[in-house]
Amino acid sequence: MHAQGMSAAARDAAAGPAYVVTVSTLLRRPLFLDPDAARAVARRQSESSIWAQSRCLAWVLLPDRWQGLVVLAAGDSLKALVRRFKQVSARGVEARFRINGWLWANDFTVRALGSNEQPLIVARRMVGTPVRVGLAASIGAYPYWNAIWLDPVAAKPRPDGDLLSGSPANTMAG
Repeated sequence: MHAQGMSAAARDAAAGPAYVVTVSTLLRRPLFLDPDAARAVARRQSESSIWAQSRCLAWVLLPDRWQGLVVLAAGDSLKALVRRFKQVSARGVEARFRINGWLWANDFTVRALGSNEQPLIVARRMVGTPVRVGLAASIGAYPYWNAIWLDPVAAKPRPDGDLLSGSPANTMAG
């Protein structure tokens, strides 16, 4: 299929190397069980200063970690992207959640998508984690995730900072 005939989400997913990146909280503390901390990080996901020319295709915030499916732009590095993510997201979180100013662990894990892996399938599995680990009965009931395959109107934050949770599950379910 030519790039012109592809959806914007499909073009973005095919733009460059894709990776599943996992960033844990310092000492793997389940900070994001607290809605204030979770909403603070969720609100920062769309900030362009994190992603620069790279893209986050999907993300999910779990009690002790953030996981994202990212496409790395030419000239960007995973180390720099994760550093920007940690800096920007930590700024929004109250000091009471930090240890000596630190929110996130020093390291991160990364897995490159294989050539036969489809980003949409990987994203579905990733954002389904809260259901598999018992945090929610359905992905629609879990507010801390998003994906580029969603309708932009449905994915806008609510006034309380949570992402809308009704229609996204239907969109991702395919």
